[in-house]
Formats: sequence, structure tokens, C-alpha cells
Amino acid sequence: MEWTPDPRELADLELLLSGAFEPLAGFLGHDDLHAVHERGMLADGSPWPAPVTLHLSAEVAPGDEVTLLDPEGLPLAALTVAAQEADGLVSGPVKGLGAPEHGPFARLRRTPSEVRAELGGRPALAVTMRGPLDDLSEIAATAKELDAVILLLPLSYGEAGPAVVRAALRAQEKLPPGTLVVSVPLAPREEPEIDLELREHVATAYGAAEHLAGPEPVSIPGPPHRRGLVVFFTGLSGSGKSTIARGLRDALLELGSRTVTYLDGDVVRHLLSKGLTFSKADRDLNIRRIGFVAAETARHGGLAICAPIAPYAGTREEVREMVDSVGADFLLVHVATPLEECERRDRKGLYAKARAGLIPEFTGISDPYEEPDDAELVIDTTHLSIDAAVSQVLGTLRSGGWVR
Repeated sequence: MEWTPDPRELADLELLLSGAFEPLAGFLGHDDLHAVHERGMLADGSPWPAPVTLHLSAEVAPGDEVTLLDPEGLPLAALTVAAQEADGLVSGPVKGLGAPEHGPFARLRRTPSEVRAELGGRPALAVTMRGPLDDLSEIAATAKELDAVILLLPLSYGEAGPAVVRAALRAQEKLPPGTLVVSVPLAPREEPEIDLELREHVATAYGAAEHLAGPEPVSIPGPPHRRGLVVFFTGLSGSGKSTIARGLRDALLELGSRTVTYLDGDVVRHLLSKGLTFSKADRDLNIRRIGFVAAETARHGGLAICAPIAPYAGTREEVREMVDSVGADFLLVHVATPLEECERRDRKGLYAKARAGLIPEFTGISDPYEEPDDAELVIDTTHLSIDAAVSQVLGTLRSGGWVR
């Protein structure tokens, strides 16, 4: 079978394949994880600070081989399954099938053995970075004292990764000639002590005689009116969500203070999701596609308005996480007009066809609508005009500071 790991698993996989996580040869199983948590070592007694795990939603058996894909669908590694736990945790050794090509700054990703060969036995002062470096003079002075090559290791995981690499390249220009920059996709660990220990382990793998951990970046979010925002409407067909969404778009365009992108559910289905059915799997895929485009819009400070039915809570949560991951804000608006009122309106005749069995898997009739319990705003348009509903949403945006 084939499987695409999530971003954290993918980052760990790259470090397993490169040798930066030696002595690990693959993902950890139950016994190793227990030993890591309890004693900071593997089951065989080898020191190791942090869990390195992979979860599969499909069932596999010992001896099965799973091809692990990168985000573009290219084979990256083969995992030979040693065991699978009840929660989907899979352990086993991995073997590389090709050099990682995905993501930015691929040219700066080098293996520890390649870097050690370039060092040629010279000592190295490794500096691991998750943000810009405060004092380059201290780094230069320490390297001079050690007679060491400076090795900048920007930890290029996640959305902030490219900025960290750029900070390393800027620092390289101001440091002594011969300073090396190697991009390392090390995901941060929650406990600072464990994160530091893992950074030191990776630095040693790259040939460091000494290691300096750069300061953690200070993240101060900008004011709401400058941040990306996704306004995500959900509700039954005929609830009024698309009409409210269009009204909000027009109101924001009249204000002119935000760049607005409007993603209507029906329009998206004719373009971005053409060919998809109304099965649960295809509905989820449709919402993920909408969420991806909306998150990309918000990533660059834009305001995206989405108006799909989005009947399933799990998929709505995925979209919220997509938006959160790019540092933008997410506002869920539940247009909670009751089914009876939506059927009464039924200007497309869809409910009548669904009741007659002509439309299978129709939300609210033959397929469930999971009402959100995490909506920031709930609107019932049964006795509310569209203008009043738009005013409610706009008022929420103003009170939250997203619109001035």
C-alpha cells in the first residue's frame, strides 16, 4: 500500500533517511516509546530523547511493505512493518527510495555524511536556528576560539521554515568565509529540554564539536485587520448561507479595506471540484479543496469567504486547522435555518426530489448534517432579512477587529 505521512512524520522520516537520527533505523514501536518516555533511551539502552512515530489509518500486518510518499505523491521510502498498535501506531525500519525533492530550499538539504565529508575532519561549531540570530559576533568569536567551521542549521519545519532558512543565508553573508548552511526539517518538541537534546543530537550527527542553540523567535501577531481571515459559512441547502456570503462580500468590497476572495459551494463544484460525486469521501475532498484555497488566500493576508454545506464536523475541523497552520484566523458561521424552513423555500426543487428518492445522499434527508458546536456565530434566517444577517456577520468582523 501507499501512504503519505503528515508533515511532522514526514520531517522525521527525512531525518531518519539522512542519518541525522542515528542510531534509529525506522519508526519506534511500543517498547521503544515506553523506554524513551520513562528513561530517555531506547529499549536496547541506546540514549534517545524523543518519540519518532508514524500512524496509519489502514490496517497492516508484520512483514507488509508500505510505500511512503512525499506531498507530491512521489515515493520517498519503503517501510517494512514490524508491528501495528490498536491506535494505528506503526513501527518498522525504513529504506530510502529517492532524495527528497519537495518543499523550498531543497538544494540546502544535505545528509550528515555529506557535510562531515566536506568538513574533512575540521571541527565545526553548529548553530541550530528556529529564528534570526541575535549576536553574530559571539558566534564568530566562539568559532575563532575553537578554530572551527561555522555550520548554520536552520530548522526548516512548518510554515516558518522558509523564513528561518532566509535568516541563515543572511547571517552567512556576515560570518567568516567558509560558513556552511544546511537546511534541517526538525520539527519542534513540546518540552524545551527534550527539544534542545534532540537539536544537540542532530548537530553532533552533522559533525559538530560544539553546539549553540539560537534563540527562540518571538512571535507577535499583527493587528486583526492585517491578518488573514477565513469566514466559513455552513448550513443546509436553502438556509441562506450563500446569499448572506454574497452580501458580506459586497459589503466588504464597498468598504474597500480588505482583499476579498469568495468561494461559493456550487461554483467551486463546477470548477475546482468538477467530477466529484456526493459520496462522503468526495464531499470531504470538496471541502478540503475549498479549505486549501481559502487558507492559501489567508496566508498572504487576504480575507476568504466560503459558503459550502460542509455537513461533517471532522472536515470543518480540518479546514480550521489548515487556516490555523498558516497563522490566519478562522470564523465559523452556522446558518442554522431549520430543515422545515429550508424545504419550504426549496426554489431548486432539490428537497422534493430527495424525498422522492431521486437524489441519493442528500444532506438533511438521506444523509446527516452534523450541527457545529464550535461556531463563532449562529444565524437563523427564518424571520431575519438577508440585510440583517449580513449586518450581524459584519458586526462580528468589526468587533473582532478584522474590519475597520
